[in-house]
Amino acid sequence: MNNPKITIQKTELLSDNWYILNKVTFDYQKTDNSIITQQREVYDRGNGAAILLYNKTNKTIILTRQFRLPTYLNGNKSGMMVEVCAGLLDQDEPEQCIIRETEEETGYRVSKVKKIMETYMSPGAITEILYLFVAEYDASMKFSEGGGLEHEQENIEVIEMPFDQAFDRIETGELKDAKTIMLLQYAKINLGF
Repeated sequence: MNNPKITIQKTELLSDNWYILNKVTFDYQKTDNSIITQQREVYDRGNGAAILLYNKTNKTIILTRQFRLPTYLNGNKSGMMVEVCAGLLDQDEPEQCIIRETEEETGYRVSKVKKIMETYMSPGAITEILYLFVAEYDASMKFSEGGGLEHEQENIEVIEMPFDQAFDRIETGELKDAKTIMLLQYAKINLGF
């Protein structure tokens, strides 16, 4: 935080029930050098990582399916979302995080992952940086059923599907998760699907 055009005046904690929600009052110097004061609510849930597991030989990918309350509250009738494996960093680096999350959620043990980009998914309100990865998988890497951790109240279904079927779901609107769409588009352009 070293931009001389921004001065943080006040930060008020609104909630720390699950993650941190602050109301920030700040001065911002516009391009005409005038200064305006603004207030924004900022949600800090930490940073995360997501991964697309792909098998080029079989032309398949691994996705997850789970209930997402915010989508249910905003028009998703079932609340179920199909998406790539993802999780929040837990005092570790993005690469270690996504390897751990892959094991917990999908039951696949990958040792080599490739970071393809970093992105702010909702920069108007959420501080999170999401690190996006890809990795190849095959049947020999499957060591458990996956499904997530009980103590984190995860109830995750693991789905293996043809890449083309998943990619088609972007156009039909069946697949609406941004990180998944970005990773599928990356695979289409760069991995030869």
